[in-house]
Amino acid sequence: MRLAGYDHSQAGAYFVTVCTQDRACLFGEVVDGEMRLNPSGQAVASVWQALPEHYAHVQVDAFVVMPNHVHGVVVLALDTPASPRHGLSEVVRGFKTFSARRANEFRKARGVAVWQRAFHDQVIRDAAILCQIRKYIAANPFEWPNESDHPEGAGL
Repeated sequence: MRLAGYDHSQAGAYFVTVCTQDRACLFGEVVDGEMRLNPSGQAVASVWQALPEHYAHVQVDAFVVMPNHVHGVVVLALDTPASPRHGLSEVVRGFKTFSARRANEFRKARGVAVWQRAFHDQVIRDAAILCQIRKYIAANPFEWPNESDHPEGAGL
């Protein structure tokens, strides 16, 4: 899933997708092309937005919480002398750990797996690709009925 030979701790932008365990719909529902977050979904969104508070070299860009996955753009900035540098895997691990803990508080399901073990990422190499990814993320709720991650199958 990783780009072979690429250092995922270097500065740059990354498109990240994280799916729930067994593709369970835990975060709300899509109604008329709009994602309506439940409290667990709101917790996930809140943790994502707070990533720059925990990782000084991280910026977040486009992001969407879907019923059973999230898509987002993470930007790793250049090293800052005042804070340790974390690679993409560490940032996503932190997101998954903290968001699972918060989501499970609302679900009253302490210690239950929320996320799949792995995640998907794509190195964003230029502004045109970033623009395409932002559009994809924004349109994701509209495309939900046709997604392979839809629990009733794609193309409904």
